[in-house]
Amino acid sequence: MSHDGLGPRAVMRSVTFLTATVLAVPLLAACGSDDEAGKPLAAQDIATAGRARVADGGTLHWAVDDVPETFNSFQADADAATNRVAQAVLPAMYRLDAAGRPRRDADYLESAKVVDTEPKQVVLYRLDQQAVWSDGREIGAADFAAQWRALSGKDSAYWTARNAGYDRIEKVERGRNDLEVRVTFARPYADWRSLFSPLYPKDVMGTPDAFNDGARRKLKVTAGPFALQKVDRKAKTVTLARNPRWWGRPAKLSEIVLTAVPREDRASALAAGKLDLAEVDPADARRIETAAKGSAGADASAPGAAEGTGAARKSGKSEHSGKADPSEESGTTDDEQQPDDEQQSDEKKTDGDKSDGDQTTHGDKSDGEKKSDDGDSDEESTDGKASRAAAAKDASRDLEVRRSLEPAYTQLALNGSEGPLADERVRRAVARALDRKELAKLVLRPLGLPAEPVGSHLALSGQAAYADNSGALGGQDTAEARALLGDAGWVPGGRVDEEKTEKAAGGEGEKSDRGAKSSSSPKAGKKDDSDGDDEGTYIVGEDDKGRRASAGDGKDQRSGHDGRHLAQDGRPWVGRELSQGGMAGAYAPKGTAAPKGTAAPAGSASGVLAKDGKALNLRFVLPSGEGSETLRAVAERISSMLVKVGIRTQITKVSEASYFKDHIASGQYDLALYSWPASAFPATDARPIYAKPVPAADGSLTVEQNYTRVGTDQVDQLFDRAVATLDEDEARDLLRKADSRIWAAAGSIPLYQRPQLVAARKDLVNAGAFGFGTPVYEDMGFLKKGAVRDAASPSQK
Repeated sequence: MSHDGLGPRAVMRSVTFLTATVLAVPLLAACGSDDEAGKPLAAQDIATAGRARVADGGTLHWAVDDVPETFNSFQADADAATNRVAQAVLPAMYRLDAAGRPRRDADYLESAKVVDTEPKQVVLYRLDQQAVWSDGREIGAADFAAQWRALSGKDSAYWTARNAGYDRIEKVERGRNDLEVRVTFARPYADWRSLFSPLYPKDVMGTPDAFNDGARRKLKVTAGPFALQKVDRKAKTVTLARNPRWWGRPAKLSEIVLTAVPREDRASALAAGKLDLAEVDPADARRIETAAKGSAGADASAPGAAEGTGAARKSGKSEHSGKADPSEESGTTDDEQQPDDEQQSDEKKTDGDKSDGDQTTHGDKSDGEKKSDDGDSDEESTDGKASRAAAAKDASRDLEVRRSLEPAYTQLALNGSEGPLADERVRRAVARALDRKELAKLVLRPLGLPAEPVGSHLALSGQAAYADNSGALGGQDTAEARALLGDAGWVPGGRVDEEKTEKAAGGEGEKSDRGAKSSSSPKAGKKDDSDGDDEGTYIVGEDDKGRRASAGDGKDQRSGHDGRHLAQDGRPWVGRELSQGGMAGAYAPKGTAAPKGTAAPAGSASGVLAKDGKALNLRFVLPSGEGSETLRAVAERISSMLVKVGIRTQITKVSEASYFKDHIASGQYDLALYSWPASAFPATDARPIYAKPVPAADGSLTVEQNYTRVGTDQVDQLFDRAVATLDEDEARDLLRKADSRIWAAAGSIPLYQRPQLVAARKDLVNAGAFGFGTPVYEDMGFLKKGAVRDAASPSQK
């Protein structure tokens, strides 16, 4: 069994499920052609330039969140930096293109195809004749076989994080020569292209000791355009140098230095010339762009001046006028992005380089109270934030922001294990109350990114499996939401037993000496922020006039997240789809002891929906801290939508360190916001997320990664069929059918694709916001003197 670094995932409380017959969804509803996949909503923004215009030599200083604890991508504590190193120094049979689809890497693989299906599936790999490890040995069948044995799951001495796909292999053999590898599968496997990427040498995979420890702190043998030259944990750097044995196109850069830099320090590091490339938060991105505008007139010939500040920015048009989104110029949003009119009167905003909503009343702040750009105290903002803005302005001639959308989406999760949301009708009512288009605009429009809601749980626009299947559930409809609640027995003005409601909302065991915080108080939910913590609880829907949903959609999104993402068996995700990292936010941060939430007293207002003496009050758990302002703004907007149909929400903010492990994974929530990657291989990677929980002999529940605890037999069967068919069209249609069923069950509601903002030197080309695509490390570099980069493609205009 794999070692689990995320705490409890297999033993959960019993769950009550309704059958899918509440709304039968015809299986044909999800059928469709490949044309439905469309194009990515935002193109890559990497300042492309032909290799002839890129200078030879130079060092790229690239920010990462942490120096990797391990360089073995298949271990539980691997992170985004682990994967970044692996992409630059190790073979991959397939990499992702700009649309998130797997493409053969010709530097390693001449061909790969299914050569037999009966009696068993056989894939024949033909390797490039020049492909060698850095020690001079040919890459071959011995390496494939060693990786299969290590990841097959048959030997528990290997501390593997994931083995999906490798467990379906029966044997790996040498073909007619050393350059051929025959892989025979015991069971058909549609996602065979996901395997052997990255490929480690047999020196790493050959024994449990080598696997567990040998590649944690170093990689002696590599086979990419770069090699791992030095790891300096004191300086927090990883240095990659050109690989002299590389047989492909020579790397343009001499070195890539990955440097661990906290997000709050990146703007100043960029301005000081210590970094050339770094993901940044919206507030810092706006400062850099505002400063760049001030110098554009003085240096219109600077590289990139004609192209502007990013490909996706150019698509940020007003739907009404066809002109550029005014929020990009003024720091404010248009009417579609604002809260209700009555909310706008409570909000105060500034111009200049402040991010949208930086001075709105929001979260745990009382009316009119100003909040600094980064969620810190006013004292800190006076000096620290001013110096950061000045530093960004000083670097305006050298920096720009490149933007795209991550291959990941944020969802609203509805815990169906107990309470009101165990009733599918209530889950569907929550979903029908949401205006997902408005939520996407709230986050993405101020950033100049396409604000389209996500229509699939299993893929994103541009990927082969994508189709908008949200029609299986239906769009925003207040009347329908109220009707569903009434059908489930929740009626307005019913008797409310405060004790019953309090227990349902959080239980006596979750009380703390902080006391209950209700929005009916003038200081509701407010506390001293000087300690950097803002955990607390308040009710949305009792007397909410003093606590309106914020329009802060461009706020600083720093987070304590360490670049880790969930893999298909509960491990931190280090897969192909998020290789370049991503915006801070609610992925799955490492867990620590969870602070106990606070239970707010139930109200007895006449408009409250009630059933059996309990008010309809849902626990909405959110991460606290300055990295999650956008999530909290989205949560408050969702809460205001739910109030309109009679659902109150108890918003509880907990430490980011404990948010996922101690609340989401353990089922201590009703509503939550967190993100999943969109895999290029959803039949393999997405199945555990939506698999029906299985009761264990002791009465507990094995949920895999299905933290909503909502699943159906039909969805499981569709996944099983999709992963076992070798007909790509059939597999795609089966996945779309599965997605329709997932929508109908209303366990999770995809909202929007996550933004990706990357600050870069203007003369750095072939690097930036990679979107879906795998970076091409050998093409990255700095423009030659006098050279210009490519003009924007039609998709970037």
